[in-house]
Amino acid sequence: MDEVDKVTSGHGVPAEIVAIADDWARAIAGNDAERIAGVMADEWVIVSESGISTKEDFLSVVRSGALTHSAMDRITHPRIRVYGDTAIFTARVTNTAHYGGERFDADEWTTDVFVLRNSRWQCVLSQITRAAAG
Repeated sequence: MDEVDKVTSGHGVPAEIVAIADDWARAIAGNDAERIAGVMADEWVIVSESGISTKEDFLSVVRSGALTHSAMDRITHPRIRVYGDTAIFTARVTNTAHYGGERFDADEWTTDVFVLRNSRWQCVLSQITRAAAG
């Protein structure tokens, strides 16, 4: 049994987090700013090699069309850990994006921190780290 099977069998929260993360990836690949925003908490930030970007910063470049994605694919089984009303999702993801007219292909480890609020999971933080070649 692989790790996702272990964490999802007998417990509904990990399976729910996987479904939310996969739908969020489809929204990003579809450049659907409203669906993307629906997963993010107001205080969401993403941390990358470029620093910290806010929800407003990210959504503004998506809405403007300056940032588009044509692919967003999880290539590993996710690791999910639940700590009460907090869940941590980690997986390796590949994506193809265009920013400022230039194509970028990325292979990254992504960690998303979700918090349960009003019976709804929202992402409060995303961290991306470039995957090592090989």
